[in-house]
Amino acid sequence: MADYQLPSWMGWAGVMVLVVAFWLFWCSHADLGRNWSYTLELRKGHQLITSGVYEYIRHPMYAAIWMWGVAQVLLLHNWIAGWSHLLSFSLLYFLRVPREEQMMLNQFGEEYQSYMNRTGRIIPRRFWK
Repeated sequence: MADYQLPSWMGWAGVMVLVVAFWLFWCSHADLGRNWSYTLELRKGHQLITSGVYEYIRHPMYAAIWMWGVAQVLLLHNWIAGWSHLLSFSLLYFLRVPREEQMMLNQFGEEYQSYMNRTGRIIPRRFWK
């Protein structure tokens, strides 16, 4: 009843999106190193990372999680299972990211503002300028 059909090539597209999402998620963790935290906190000696994947987007982990959700839609042809990730993650994303960016502005000030001006939040600026 909740199932739907997509062309078979979309399943392969979903696999490719998922592979890129995993790569981006891994790179973002590697680039952050000890600066990563699952909670909204800045640790002693926290640094603003603007290299690696962070050179292009401010929130590559969130971008990877969005991509994971898109892959799930393409791979799970069911309105409930396929779309559940995107719906639940969107709530977390839209509540958390403004608080996270404000925390970074409070900590790093003009340096973070400049970083915001030259990067996209989850899509590189060069794709939507």
